[in-house]
Amino acid sequence: MEKLLVINPGSTSTKIAVFEDENKVLSTTLVHEDEVLAQFSHVTEQVGYRKDLIAHTLKEKGVDINSLTCIMARGGQLPPVPFGGYRVDQAMVDYFNSLGAGTHVSCIGSIIAYGFANELNVPAYIYDPVSCDNLQPIARITGMPEIPKKSRGHALNSHAMANHCAKNVMKRPLDECTFIVMHLGGGVSTWLFDKGRAIDMYSDDDAGFCPERCGRIQALELIPLCFSGRFTFEEMMKKVRGNSGIRALLGTSDMRVVEERIANGDEYAALVYDAFLYSSAKAVGDLAVAVKGKVDRIILTGGIAHSKMVQEKIRDYVEWIAPLECLPGEFEMEALAQGGLRLLSGEEQPNEIKYA
Repeated sequence: MEKLLVINPGSTSTKIAVFEDENKVLSTTLVHEDEVLAQFSHVTEQVGYRKDLIAHTLKEKGVDINSLTCIMARGGQLPPVPFGGYRVDQAMVDYFNSLGAGTHVSCIGSIIAYGFANELNVPAYIYDPVSCDNLQPIARITGMPEIPKKSRGHALNSHAMANHCAKNVMKRPLDECTFIVMHLGGGVSTWLFDKGRAIDMYSDDDAGFCPERCGRIQALELIPLCFSGRFTFEEMMKKVRGNSGIRALLGTSDMRVVEERIANGDEYAALVYDAFLYSSAKAVGDLAVAVKGKVDRIILTGGIAHSKMVQEKIRDYVEWIAPLECLPGEFEMEALAQGGLRLLSGEEQPNEIKYA
């Protein structure tokens, strides 16, 4: 029997789960208070704090850490890589540590996993990291050759939901289907899976804005703001990813709070809410063009997709393209565990990464 620890860090929490083969025997979310995280200047400094908290929680829950046979983590900002699994090694840890202040929180999962793996002498892997990139060549071209389009977003959950829809809804292999997958959470990404490959996508900085991200904004206004002297480089990076979107507009990134304000008659909150879904839905229309409208299903997933209001408004915007399949929530923990089991059994082989 394989016993896997799965680690999935978020901006204000760390999700962990323990699987015995495919059976989830523990699942919990460790919440990190703002005043605690404020002690760290950037996310890589949080590794020791989060690792110790995970170890303490496992002991508290009666999990013998020495019984673990594999550590799985959500993958971070690697160079562009194909979908699949990657072994965590010192080179990967060094790469993530080198990213500095711009490091995405997903990166520290790998660093934490490597620490546990070394202590226990077991393998550590990531699967479908945020930098998964199967874009077709035409999708990479932009009008500025210094900035080609990059693929980054919720690859893990979006790929898992595409597989789920193919198997359980279409009753066909994924490589016989064409899906557009919208992941709506603290960040947003929208993926076009055509015949099993994610040939195009939008992240939360080139399509709709979202709870904590700015979305697509006009460059002619952005550039003067960057050079205005009002903000440092680090502040602008945080302004684009973390302190923008609905949080900047309404003072909260919790969509449940926004819906409550709408129910109490807040007209501006209603306008911002509609603008968020309007801007997100436009990415679906863009991606449908890439396959000339031949889409089998549009899949709505992520934490915000639990909202019936969100489901209704997105359906109204996009169902003229294809039927909407609502698969709310995030299934990243299960997807990581299943990927780990395939790697451990030899069904899949880990991919290689070129860092330069």
